[in-house]
Amino acid sequence: MRLALVVASIAATSWQSSGAADRPAPRTDQNSAIAHAELVEKAKQGRIDVYFIGDSITRRWGALDYPQFLEHWKANFFGWNAANFGWGGDRIRNILWRLENGELDGVRPKVFVILAGTNDVGMDPGGENEIAGITSGLKAVLDVCQRRVPDAVIVLTAIFPRNDNMAAVPVIERINRNLAGFADGRKVRFISINDQIADREGRLHDGMTVDRLHPTVKAYQIWADALKPIFTEILGPPAATDLAPPPTGDPSARTR
Repeated sequence: MRLALVVASIAATSWQSSGAADRPAPRTDQNSAIAHAELVEKAKQGRIDVYFIGDSITRRWGALDYPQFLEHWKANFFGWNAANFGWGGDRIRNILWRLENGELDGVRPKVFVILAGTNDVGMDPGGENEIAGITSGLKAVLDVCQRRVPDAVIVLTAIFPRNDNMAAVPVIERINRNLAGFADGRKVRFISINDQIADREGRLHDGMTVDRLHPTVKAYQIWADALKPIFTEILGPPAATDLAPPPTGDPSARTR
């Protein structure tokens, strides 16, 4: 019943997913509403030490409907109580809304991992205003995490290059330079794997992407290798058991 009420509330809202990146706004489609409600229930189960937030690039890594990626996630992160709160298609403002509307309630992770913004860049990237807006939106995500869990370490991950339109590459590079400026080396860390998955022009190496946007297992492993030393530093080596809530998936995948 609680799940149905949350879904109905989101579906009935008059807000739209348009607007500034730093202004929270929900997705209004039914599938996203169901997914959000399920992520709220996941958060309520607690026992989360590493909290991943982002869009489809994050989500696919630890989702029931991508079993190969999920096995890879478990192989890398089991024992650190990591939970995946990514959702496909989200822009930054949608992520902000989710964080402010239940997906962080009662959760006190020791580490946040943030990777977002590629959907705001899109296939038709803009100029200075867009770069500033996306940077502001990602700073807002960082601020929410710091405000809600002040003791947590936040890992900002550089937006990966996307090759469905090479014009996006310089825009992404500019945003990533801005993100690097938010890091203090302690509570806010910045990591980039872009020089390992792409050449100097931002062209993704063979075997790194399934569709010129989403990573392969090989690319995910490079990301994992950049994250695990940070997790070990903060949490110690992975435990023999894992207490994080079970993974979720795309609700629509259950009806196909």
